[in-house]
Amino acid sequence: MLEALALQYLPQGRALEPRELWAWGRYVALHEAVRVPLVGGHMLAAALARTVARRAAPPRDRALERAVRQRYWTLLAVDFENARRGVYPEALLFDVPLSAYGAALPRFVLDAPSILARIDAGDFQDLPADVDLSAFPAYYRRTFHWQTDGYFSRHSAELYDLGVELLFVGTADVMRRQALAEVLRRKPRGPVRLLDVGTGTARFLRQARVSLPGSELHGVDLSPWYVGHARRELARGSDEAGAAALPRVDVANAESLPFPDASFDVVTSIFVLHELPRRVRRAVLREMQRVLVPGGLLVLEDAAQPSEASDLLQLLAQFSKDMHEPFFADYQEDDLAELLSEAGFTAVRTQSHFVAKVVSGTKGLAGRRVPGVH
Repeated sequence: MLEALALQYLPQGRALEPRELWAWGRYVALHEAVRVPLVGGHMLAAALARTVARRAAPPRDRALERAVRQRYWTLLAVDFENARRGVYPEALLFDVPLSAYGAALPRFVLDAPSILARIDAGDFQDLPADVDLSAFPAYYRRTFHWQTDGYFSRHSAELYDLGVELLFVGTADVMRRQALAEVLRRKPRGPVRLLDVGTGTARFLRQARVSLPGSELHGVDLSPWYVGHARRELARGSDEAGAAALPRVDVANAESLPFPDASFDVVTSIFVLHELPRRVRRAVLREMQRVLVPGGLLVLEDAAQPSEASDLLQLLAQFSKDMHEPFFADYQEDDLAELLSEAGFTAVRTQSHFVAKVVSGTKGLAGRRVPGVH
């Protein structure tokens, strides 16, 4: 079966050597061990959410199921091939924090009734009473994904990664690595100054730290609770000497980044833009463009869009209905590659990865501004 999967999905032209086949087998086994229970949990959660929301299950679409299955195995094959070719270290293939997810699972299960009650009430403003919400933009003051506390508590930050892996059936880090692969393929030679905008729990920065030795890595996020969690996770297992080389993560609003013009060689943003209104999306892109050096690289990863994922339209529409994502429908109509081209980025490239896309481009030397923002 492993050889059949390898022949079907891995690039053709050379059979895997025994060591590579063994690595491929371990990799597949790990992800299947994660995927199978998560698929079951995902189906149960979706059924409960539909029951609470009093919605009937959508009719089964076998063509969509085949498309998702094909995209899943293609993603794993691309990830494995990247490591085999040395794009990023093979160790990242097996960097799945199962113990951390296991530790968080009881709290996640106990949290489920409050999530279901929130869905039933449609209460997307069920946020902590002890937080000064006026310090945050109106679009941000909501329970995205119906998650408890939105982005406004340590509890939310500590359960976030498990929730995302449940949503993406164990492929969240795999998809993040495809943005990392694009950075590694297109970045300037040697160490770089990299900024990750909306870094969340810093899972991307953890992978970048391993793959970009000697680089200066920064991350910003609007949530102080997520920044605190990211700092703790990045520091885990580091001694005093290692702490000096850790990525720096700070609280900042991406609409007004606290960095001078032309501060970074590379700017990345992972699964952020679909949670922003159109005006804010453009303001954030303008800021990312501003802090890039001329000729610098912008790499965006976010949900798939119709331009490259027409086979997933039903899935994307259902996601918008099931999750509290008020700006997702507009994001679907706001193609990222077109936006970068209009802003003067050159060599714009789009790649499809499972239910995500990676769009990259080089900042032009003249650097037109992102359209729609003045």
